[in-house]
Amino acid sequence: MSQVFIGLGSNLEEPEQQLKQAIHALANTKNCKLIHTSPFYLTKPVGYLNQPDFINAVVEIDTSLSPKELLKEIQHIEQQHGRVRTFQNAPRTLDLDILAFDQLRYQDDELTIPHPRMHNRAFVLIPFNDIAGDFELPGLGKVNDLALQCQGDGMVKINGVHG
Repeated sequence: MSQVFIGLGSNLEEPEQQLKQAIHALANTKNCKLIHTSPFYLTKPVGYLNQPDFINAVVEIDTSLSPKELLKEIQHIEQQHGRVRTFQNAPRTLDLDILAFDQLRYQDDELTIPHPRMHNRAFVLIPFNDIAGDFELPGLGKVNDLALQCQGDGMVKINGVHG
C-alpha cells in the first residue's frame, strides 16, 4: 500500500458538502482506505480573484492503485460533482489534486508528483500540516517547515467534524 495525500477544494454549489461527499467517495474507492482528514478551511481564491472563497482540506489515504489509476479515479469523482475545466484558477464545484504519493517523484503530461505548486500554497500546506507535519515532500522538505514559511492570511479553520 502507498501513502498518498490528496488536496480538496471547492467554491461552488455548497462547497463544504462537495468536500464531504468527495471524502466519502474517496473512502469508498476500490483499493483505497481513508486514513486522515484535515479540518476544513475557508480560503481566499488564488490567481483569478473575482470568485467566491474556497473550502479546502487535505486527506491521507492508503492505496494499492498506481498514480495514474488514482488520477483516473479522482477525475471520475470530480466529474460526478460537475467539474468543468474552463480556465486556470476558475471557480469549481470540486478540485482533487494528488499532492504526494509515497516518496515518488514523477512527471508526465497529465501528472506531476509532488504537486508542483503546493509548496507555495497555504491553503494546501496548512491543512496538510494538520494531519502529517512530519511528512517529507521529495525535493521540498518537511510539510511542517514549508507550512511555517507560507502566509495563511485570510484562512479560517471551520470547526467541527468533517468527512
